[in-house]
Amino acid sequence: MDQKTYREILIFVTGTTPQIVTETLYGLTQECQPPVFPNEIHIITTSNGKQKIEEELISKGRLLGFLKEFGVLDITLDKDSIHLIKGEGGEPLEDIREDFHNEAVGDFIVNFIKEKTQNMSTRLHCSLAGGRKTMSFYLGSALQLFGRPWDKLYHVLVSPEFESHPEFYYKPRKDKVLELKDSSGKVLRKLHTKDAKISLAELPFIRLREKIPLNGKSFKELVNEGQKEIDIASLQPSVKVNLSEKVVYIGNVGIDMVAMQMVLYINLLRRKLGGCHFPERTYCLDCTECFPYLGDLSKKKALDEMVKDYQKAYGPSSGRVEEFLRHWEKKGGIDPDTLRQNISKINKTLKENIEDETLYPYFAITPIGKHGSKRYGVRVEKGKIVVES
Repeated sequence: MDQKTYREILIFVTGTTPQIVTETLYGLTQECQPPVFPNEIHIITTSNGKQKIEEELISKGRLLGFLKEFGVLDITLDKDSIHLIKGEGGEPLEDIREDFHNEAVGDFIVNFIKEKTQNMSTRLHCSLAGGRKTMSFYLGSALQLFGRPWDKLYHVLVSPEFESHPEFYYKPRKDKVLELKDSSGKVLRKLHTKDAKISLAELPFIRLREKIPLNGKSFKELVNEGQKEIDIASLQPSVKVNLSEKVVYIGNVGIDMVAMQMVLYINLLRRKLGGCHFPERTYCLDCTECFPYLGDLSKKKALDEMVKDYQKAYGPSSGRVEEFLRHWEKKGGIDPDTLRQNISKINKTLKENIEDETLYPYFAITPIGKHGSKRYGVRVEKGKIVVES
């Protein structure tokens, strides 16, 4: 997807070190191959950080100086580019010192990234080199929750002697001499900017977007939701159908079903495997697109599919297959009332045999939709289904 042309958005979390803005811009435009020229800059900060950014980058012209020197003139930094984190009462945070400050920071950063990832024509370049460590943590976590495959996370690396120098903002084309002083102001040595090294380390991160449903608004809610879904996906036992044994296994528990109920249950499981509308997705989660209407299950096509499984279970000439066909083929399929009755019996059998009641909803046949137009299916993850002849 990287061949696509994106609107490039550069996002920072900063405290009182505005140098990371120009240092990251230098890395993106001068060191990256191919270079990245951001269309927008967004800085998430506190009121103390905002004051420092406006003073150093704007008033002293350090950002404009960089842009002119390297011919990057399409980038602007204005009041709309600086985003102040606000506390519980809506007042801007001066600094991050209390627990509730951390919570406000997490919520603000996560919701900001969530909003910026809604537009699929954009690509985010997030730098976590500035600000307090909690800000960097939240930015990385926000990308894990909402980042797309093409979004990037960086840490800017600067030569140690230049990293903390108050006058070093980027490596200029023409060498400049900077003085390295001690706390008393005594000059310890002179530094040549030509010796400075700036590089961007791209940091890999796990992308959970589209893999777990995330509807919470606060960072804490999102983490709890994500953990719950991961736990459920990993703890769900498999459902295995052995047609020759005529047994449905949920985990290690074998469940006997009458023939018609078994082939109906298998039909719904097969729809998750072969009729998935989103085969590229590893997890089903709350997706129910493969759930059929009763009218679809009543058609001859569904009957033919069930007959095939009937034959695998009992053999093509057992007599039971012919009897099953004789009864339903002349009707063109199994009628909805019979299907409802058997669905109810299947669920009763499952409930009696599944020991952990919290798992029952994932293996029961679940109706969704309004009365008269309900669809039916099994919520278990498709990766947990095995059908053996």
